Amino acid sequence: MLRPTLRHCFRFATGLLFAASAASAALADQPATAATAIAPGYAALGYELPEPGSYRLPPFGRAADGTVLDGDGRERSLHQLFAGKYVLLNFMYSHCSDVNGCPLSAHVYYQIKTAMQEDPWLADNLKLVSLSFDPERDTPEVMQLYGNNFKYAGKAGDWDFLTTESPDALRPLLAAYDQDVQAQYSTSGAAQQEYAHVLRVFLIDPQLRIRNIYSVAFLHRDLLLNDIYTLRAEAAGDTPQASDIRLASRDVSADMLPGPGDDKRGYAGADYTTRSRALELRGGETMNLLDLARNPPLGLPALPVPADNPLSAERIALGRRLFYDRRLSLNDTVSCAMCHIPEQGFSNNEIATAVGFEGRSVRRNAPTVYNVGYPRRLFHDGREENLEQQVWGPLLARNEMANPSVGAVLGKLRALPDYAGLFEAAFDGRGPTMETVGMALAAYQRALLSADSPFDRYRYGGDADALSESAQRGLALFTGRAGCAACHLIGEEHALFSDDGLYNTGIGYRRAMGDGAKTRRVQLAPGVFVDMDVAQIEAVGEPPPADVGLYEITQNPADRWKYRTPSLRNVALSAPYMHDGSLATLRAVVEFYNRGGIANPLLDPRIRPLGLDDGEIDDLVAFLESLTGSNVNALVADAFAAPIGDIGRDDPHWAHDDRQGARQ
Repeated sequence: MLRPTLRHCFRFATGLLFAASAASAALADQPATAATAIAPGYAALGYELPEPGSYRLPPFGRAADGTVLDGDGRERSLHQLFAGKYVLLNFMYSHCSDVNGCPLSAHVYYQIKTAMQEDPWLADNLKLVSLSFDPERDTPEVMQLYGNNFKYAGKAGDWDFLTTESPDALRPLLAAYDQDVQAQYSTSGAAQQEYAHVLRVFLIDPQLRIRNIYSVAFLHRDLLLNDIYTLRAEAAGDTPQASDIRLASRDVSADMLPGPGDDKRGYAGADYTTRSRALELRGGETMNLLDLARNPPLGLPALPVPADNPLSAERIALGRRLFYDRRLSLNDTVSCAMCHIPEQGFSNNEIATAVGFEGRSVRRNAPTVYNVGYPRRLFHDGREENLEQQVWGPLLARNEMANPSVGAVLGKLRALPDYAGLFEAAFDGRGPTMETVGMALAAYQRALLSADSPFDRYRYGGDADALSESAQRGLALFTGRAGCAACHLIGEEHALFSDDGLYNTGIGYRRAMGDGAKTRRVQLAPGVFVDMDVAQIEAVGEPPPADVGLYEITQNPADRWKYRTPSLRNVALSAPYMHDGSLATLRAVVEFYNRGGIANPLLDPRIRPLGLDDGEIDDLVAFLESLTGSNVNALVADAFAAPIGDIGRDDPHWAHDDRQGARQ
């Protein structure tokens, strides 16, 4: 082991001072000397936090134990050191030079240590723990000297600096806390210089449960303290408990379920309220999806089912379980349903384009999966031809569920006890394979049929009063002067509202070319906006991925910016619209087509100015709103009844029937 030197002793403190200085310079709007964006933790928060105790922090799991060394070189267990207190645990190393890395966590810890001087409860009940992941250089002596450097923060409250005996002793702890650390070496391959790591700080309660995990974007003194005081309120019985607000499945009624999808105009306001339901409110009631698939509701044709994947109750139930299981992603955090949210039209009303693994940007809007068993081409660019194949795209995409391989997914499923026997029961003795996983997920999605809308009852059911007068005028425009039905087909006996074609409307062209603006309005939260320099955004943000539509599949230049015609069934539930989510409301969509799209050399010739007045636009919107199926609430309730997947069979809140999976 290396002995501590003066350089070791003060490197960490110097890093903190450097970070604070850099943050101050940035906040003072001084000329930038680097492209590094200063983390929010160095500045004032900038928005109002909810009252402590007004929200809940569901446990993520149990905090792992392990053997560590304190500043005196004594072996201690982490659980022993936590000692029944609230704990903030971070992993760090002394040579970290990333201003938004270890120096940031030290800065925030220092601020919290200062708060401990002002609040005796905090000083008595909170412990700060910094554990080095560089034990070869960060010896107990070095870590003790680090602690001495921070004693000036005040005597009240504990801040432990810890290390381990060796990298081998550390490795199980890193794995248990899912702390990714990669050693980086000099170009000569000599001594180790730096570590690449993801900054994570864990909030642990006295029952040794992880209650929150903070990344760079959320590591702020005020946020951490708010969460700690919320846990204090919970312990005192001053916050809602799951048992107080959980809905029993038999109590679900239509007025408890969401109505039409969120209006994005509402999201711009500070008083916006999401229609998404917390897990505690997701009581549900199963429905017979197999019967629904075999007997589609009014307005839909017979469901095409592949001969090699016949529908069964077992396959549908297994697919439903998989659809809501976050463990199908690399780090057990992302499920299919996190982009295709049941109460938001099985799409996502609150963001224009989807967000995947670790917050990575997905360049396109999450389409609805209602009636997804009918299209002959899938995805916005039409790159897949059936649901069985389609499911593997999101599972393996690095910015969606990020699994490294098919084998990694299958191996995980085979190891999960709550899937034991389910694949074999659904597939005649066959376990999880690339084929059976795709077939099960396809079976569930294929059964999500929704029709029998007011339009269907008017056109196919003979109910002349099912459509309002405005919607009837909108239907006449849709099939007549507006020309919508040229692509959104309506048949004599049923309507899928799509021809499965791919067309250039100009939306993709505009996104690719840019608008030339110097600033861009960025929404931080409902009602909170900032205007930012485009150059600044580009310097710190991930550049928008290129998107040229069908051209990516065919490599034919004439196919640039062509995207698939979506079905319009339940379209009122699935805002925002277009492949990039750039149009917030149905009225905005109609106005876009009324203007004739966006001119470009490859604009489809059917896109032309329509000359509709405001009243006619209202009528078309009224017609589109009449396409919502009568069984939407029942399908959402069925989704709420699905097992979440990361709760085992022995959990008392669940009753696992292999065909139903009903929550109690």
